[in-house]
Amino acid sequence: MPSPDPTLEIASAQRPQRTVRRVLSDMRGSDSFKTLLPYAAYGAPMTVHIDVFGVVVADMGRSLAFYRALGLPVPASADTSPHVEVALPGGLRLAFDTIDTIRSFDPTWQAPVGSARTSLAFRCDSPPEVDEVYTRMTTDGWGAGVKPFDAFWGQRYATLHDPDDNAVDLFAALS
Repeated sequence: MPSPDPTLEIASAQRPQRTVRRVLSDMRGSDSFKTLLPYAAYGAPMTVHIDVFGVVVADMGRSLAFYRALGLPVPASADTSPHVEVALPGGLRLAFDTIDTIRSFDPTWQAPVGSARTSLAFRCDSPPEVDEVYTRMTTDGWGAGVKPFDAFWGQRYATLHDPDDNAVDLFAALS
């Protein structure tokens, strides 16, 4: 008889393949397949937690001005700091470090070249707000990326670029 707790079944070394299939089949019609399982399939739950997302910036003042214009509560007094953290709703933090700060503990650090492999995505309250924020930011001279569009996955979506050319996505549910 399967355990009512999928965590216990995953931890069982006796039936790992059958258990994973059962857990996956329980997620039909859900987007949770994107993050698969909240614990390692080989047994133990994760003990690490995402707490901070870090952005390396060439010009702290200009980068903070972009995120301030986007709506983050960043005081202007932080513009000359080598490291800045902003508390986000939900408990996460967004940190900004200058290149010099990063190189102070990693002298071999080099800025990436080419397209970004990650982006920050900010949820808007409505599809019209995606358009409004995108238009306001690009009209104010901030980097345009992908103009707002209705994505096949059910969101109004747009992409801006911050002063360091990091992708910054805006989205809202279409329904």
